[in-house]
Amino acid sequence: FDKWTDGQRRMILVDLLERCSLSQQKFCAKQLQARVPIEAVDFTTRLPRVLSLYIFSFLDPRSLCRCAQVSWHWKYLSELDQLWMLKCLRFGWLLNFCPTPFEQGVWKKLYVEMVRELRLTRPQTPSKDEFIVVDVQAVKSNIPERKPSEAGQGMARVRKELPPWRSSDRNPTDTIRYNYLDNCDPIEQARQA
Repeated sequence: FDKWTDGQRRMILVDLLERCSLSQQKFCAKQLQARVPIEAVDFTTRLPRVLSLYIFSFLDPRSLCRCAQVSWHWKYLSELDQLWMLKCLRFGWLLNFCPTPFEQGVWKKLYVEMVRELRLTRPQTPSKDEFIVVDVQAVKSNIPERKPSEAGQGMARVRKELPPWRSSDRNPTDTIRYNYLDNCDPIEQARQA
């Protein structure tokens, strides 16, 4: 058995399993399940496709694109038109043709194109002539100014506070990434821009 090729081993195992009774096959199945942990089993292959699609329907577009990178089966599920059609219809984006049953991923392509178009058509900044500059004057406060301490007096070191827009973290992880599949509402972002 050790010298046989993988194909020869598989043929023998299939032949053995076909000759076994139902109780012996169940015993073999339990032995194999014991060797493969349940955490390693892909839930999308165990569940019916309808339930897997229902779970994926709760994901935003960016997460769906990330799911497409997990495995071939997840890529197939996450690019189905049933998921992307709902996301397009929510924004009122419609196809201008009727896709054939053989065309796959039409609604995802439409979603990506529309979001890309939203990113490209940002409002233009007005020219210099259109800017109106209001006369700005300094605001005086009622707080008396502090006199700088003399050099002879205590050298107490005052810790400088950071402005409110700065964090104490030198390497922030919550920076905004400009991606065409942001989780935010693209129409609202276009209005804000």
